[in-house]
This record gives sequence, structure tokens and C-alpha cells, in this order.
Amino acid sequence: MTPFDRIIDLAAHHHGDRATVLDLSRNTHLVDRLETVPDDRLLATMTRCVFNAGFNWKVIDAKWDGFEAAFEGFDPARLSFFAEDLMDRLVSDTRIVRNGQKIRATLENAKFVADTAREHGSFGAFLASWPADDQTGLLALLRRKGSRLGGATGQYFLRFAGWDAWITSRDVCAALVRERVLDSAEASTARALKSVQHAFNHWHTESGLPYSQISRVLALSVG
Repeated sequence: MTPFDRIIDLAAHHHGDRATVLDLSRNTHLVDRLETVPDDRLLATMTRCVFNAGFNWKVIDAKWDGFEAAFEGFDPARLSFFAEDLMDRLVSDTRIVRNGQKIRATLENAKFVADTAREHGSFGAFLASWPADDQTGLLALLRRKGSRLGGATGQYFLRFAGWDAWITSRDVCAALVRERVLDSAEASTARALKSVQHAFNHWHTESGLPYSQISRVLALSVG
């Protein structure tokens, strides 16, 4: 496998120098102590990622204050006991994007967050306890127990929540094809994701860089 120093050099060829690459690739969302992040903020981040999927992110950003009000601050314990009258109210609420499937997903994810918090103390504590060398396992759990958290949505949720996550974006996948980690420019199968995880584990051990930073350097190495 290509030494990660050479991949940093490839990125530096496109973006000036190694120092610039390492600065550009830092993950500003990374949280040192995820267990301190309130569950309502993690559900809010989860909801934003679910709604961002397939929508213009600027539309969601512009309406976000309305989302906070409509979903009553994203308190998981409160929302997890939703009734159909709440669902009916939300699909008619002009303060949010009125997509019934994604609204229902938010209410189902509130139950997922609340149930996980009861078992682990908080949802943040659960995330903090999950090892970074098994992101594929965490993504599988999010897909299985959460709602509409499969694929890239789960990856973006982990990144924006502050977990040390890689993202298989188009540029990252292109770099992984170049490095012969992937056979094609997507990582949608369990086998492909296993190969991605193996490569990231290798480069993390070699370089000492966070997984999220390795992901961003790979993207920068494409151009």
C-alpha cells in the first residue's frame, strides 16, 4: 500500500505544500469528548443530515430555526413518544421542509437515540465508546437501528456529530481507486466498505493522523 506521506505529497502538488494540505484537511467538527454533547444536539445533527440528503443544503440551513421550533428543540425523550397528531401537525408546518418520510424518520430516530441513551448513559457516550477502527460496524448499526441513516447520510452524520469519520465522497473514492483499494469509484457494498476500513486503519497506524483527516487528504490528492 502506498505510504501516506506520498499521498500527502500528491495533495501538496495540487494545493501548494504539505503544511497547507495538513491545514486544509483538519476536521473542524471533531469533538474530543463526545459524551459531553447533549442528545438533543446529536438528534438535531442526525435530522439535518437526513433532510440534507437529496435537498439543497442551503434550503435546510435557511429553515433551520424553524426546524428547531417545530421539533421542540429535538428532545429525544419527548419526541420518541410521538403520536399521529404530532406527525399530522409537522407535515403541515410551513417552518420546515414538509417531507413526510423524513419527518417520520426524525421521530423514529428520536426513539433510537432515546433507547440508546438509556442503555449507554447518553447517545454521545455510545458514540464515544465505539472504536474508530470499526466505522463500518457503526454504519451498519445506524442503518439497522436508525431510520434513513444508510449510505452517505450515516457517514455525514458521524462527521458532523464530531466522531472521527471518513466519508466515501466522489474524490475520496477516486483516490481509493488510484490506490487500488477499490475496484470502482463507489463504496456501496459490504466488501468495498471492508476494504476502505482496512486501508484507513493501515494509514492511521502509519501516519498517526485522525481518520477524518486522512479522508480529506485523499480527497485533496485528486486535485
